[in-house]
Amino acid sequence: MATRRRRQFLSGQIAWMMATIIMLATLEALSLELFFVVSLIGFLIVTELTAPLNVAPRWRKRLRVIIALGLLVFAYIVARRITEILSGVL
Repeated sequence: MATRRRRQFLSGQIAWMMATIIMLATLEALSLELFFVVSLIGFLIVTELTAPLNVAPRWRKRLRVIIALGLLVFAYIVARRITEILSGVL
């Protein structure tokens, strides 16, 4: 059962990231920052959609570390963008 859930999680995440690359390339908006942000959103969605109801397996508890690191990088990207916008205005 855990192996099926893990495979489901990995398949969902890989599909999301491939769709993200195709979509961003089609829109000619492919950049590393945008890919990271959309992939992080997908990671959070896939994590919630594949979450078991009763018991969290050990491998799912480790996802919290990845989520925390992803949110830190996201905060850095947002802070950098805000400083770019404010430096252009001032």
